[in-house]
Amino acid sequence: MDWQNFRLSTRLQLSGDVVEALYSRIAEIDAVKNTFRLTHTLLPQTIERLTQSVIVTSTGASNRIEGNKLSDDEVEALYKSMRIKSFKTRDEQEVAGYLETLQTVFDSYDEIPVSESSVLHLHQTMLEFSDKDQRHMGQYKFGPNRVEAKDQSGNIVGVIFDPTPPHLTQKEIQELVGWYDWAMAEKFKHPLILIANFIFEYLAIHPFQDGNGRTSRLLTNLMLLQQGYSFTSLVSHERLVEQSKADYYLALNKTQKTWKSDKEDLSPWLLFIFDIFHQQAVEAQTLLESDQFEYLLSEKQLQFWQWAKQQREFSRKTAIDALGFAPRTVEDMTKKLLDMRKLERLGQGRATRYRVID
Repeated sequence: MDWQNFRLSTRLQLSGDVVEALYSRIAEIDAVKNTFRLTHTLLPQTIERLTQSVIVTSTGASNRIEGNKLSDDEVEALYKSMRIKSFKTRDEQEVAGYLETLQTVFDSYDEIPVSESSVLHLHQTMLEFSDKDQRHMGQYKFGPNRVEAKDQSGNIVGVIFDPTPPHLTQKEIQELVGWYDWAMAEKFKHPLILIANFIFEYLAIHPFQDGNGRTSRLLTNLMLLQQGYSFTSLVSHERLVEQSKADYYLALNKTQKTWKSDKEDLSPWLLFIFDIFHQQAVEAQTLLESDQFEYLLSEKQLQFWQWAKQQREFSRKTAIDALGFAPRTVEDMTKKLLDMRKLERLGQGRATRYRVID
């Protein structure tokens, strides 16, 4: 295959103003990417705590985009009881599958190739608990399907576009993953542009009878993490898409109008998704800059610090009585916060007190 002159490559010959806008965003996003290499120094339990929060937020948002009604609180409750494997409603079944699959992506992204089999497997595991989807999970679509916009109640409010017919679906997915493999290996364009191009084409093909949007967001997480954007698992891009749902559908609709034409214009989609990536990076940077030291604390240390901030000034005995921690534990945590210059010591001996430093 001549990938250099393949349609997915030639449509990336963008106008100067679009290129300028994209690379302006790329510079800022990659600056955060480089900064976030510091996250490798964070405590494992801290990374786990932040990632678990994103798994819940991302799952709730990604499913609500498609009409699911579960709130983040309901998703979190389900996440905490996943071992039970008993789900009462279709909404719970869909959320459970996304929770488990996103956890797998976050845990094992470096072991999951961007391949046809991976696309099928992600779709299958995402729908594992969904009774209505047992027939087609992990299988290409068997009939025509349309990309539809839905409101918060799950009602269809418009048709975005008509995708690839079923008999051409496998061929086009194979071409898509083949092109992506070549483009990444050859460094054809910046990785974020290649990822955005892939995701639009995937959505345009719409390879499954249902679950295409959700699978596309799982793939987005997978590819971003594989390209070193580690903040992906700490700030939810799904939440940002949900917040811009109307713009999301509009960008897809505008881009699809020229899909497979002689003059494909990918710019509406690229500009939209790059805004999402940029927002994600900005939030990630803010996360590091605002009380960054908190991410160096264990759960008990964080609990102690949050209590101390409320008290403003306290004694060792007050902390022991209030938190129920062992005296040695309180001493160790107090010393850590003193060393980090978050507390100052007042007085000596039994009269010693500690004050939070603003």
